[in-house]
Amino acid sequence: MLELRNLSKTFGGLRAVDDVSLSLAEGSISALIGPNGAGKTTLFALMTGFHRPSGGSVHFLGRDVTGEKPFRIARAGMVRTFQIVQPFAGQTVRENIAVGAHLHIADRTAALAKAEEVARKVGLGDRLDIDAADLTVAGRKRLEVARALATDPKLLLLDEVMAGLNPSEIRDVIPVIRAIRDSGITILLIEHVMQAVMELGERAWVLNQGHLIAEGAPRALAADPVVIEAYLGQGMARRLAKGRGDA
Repeated sequence: MLELRNLSKTFGGLRAVDDVSLSLAEGSISALIGPNGAGKTTLFALMTGFHRPSGGSVHFLGRDVTGEKPFRIARAGMVRTFQIVQPFAGQTVRENIAVGAHLHIADRTAALAKAEEVARKVGLGDRLDIDAADLTVAGRKRLEVARALATDPKLLLLDEVMAGLNPSEIRDVIPVIRAIRDSGITILLIEHVMQAVMELGERAWVLNQGHLIAEGAPRALAADPVVIEAYLGQGMARRLAKGRGDA
């Protein structure tokens, strides 16, 4: 469904994404993980047209979409969410979600009906007519997913949709994401909440300083010394091993 070929992005002297290649299977939930500043969000921006690559290419559903404008990539079916959720203040939850629906639906009444349908899927059905600015953090995260979902994506890129949520809210969101995949939408998520990655992810890639350093099943990656070093610093894997009596 999605293939990145030797994708790179340089900002001045900083190589934020460096020769990244990966292939994403249709119908999967996969994760992109790594420490802060690893280049994960930049990679999402390259995939969805918000940045032009310095090198390499992005192929979606068999078509080269490298450097295309975000709205064209969205119309093709690849849509992303953003870490910082910014609802349209002064508009209801229903109206906010309808903005996404208007990507394919011109009629206002039909877009609002689509918004209601999507809101119920993400657990916002009882908050359709409140001002979106009055939502809690958890509600705003659901709204961000709903606006993307209203575009009828084939591939949904979720950028830290669980950041800032408490454990109970995270547990509530996990089945929502799984249900989206079960409806036929492929999901790639950036996530620091490892509970979610373990429960949802069938495959994961680890990015560090712009490089892909590991890939595989999330539980296997969590025990990989190279991944532990990337997250926790030099020598930490050895210290942890000694603490378990393994070295």
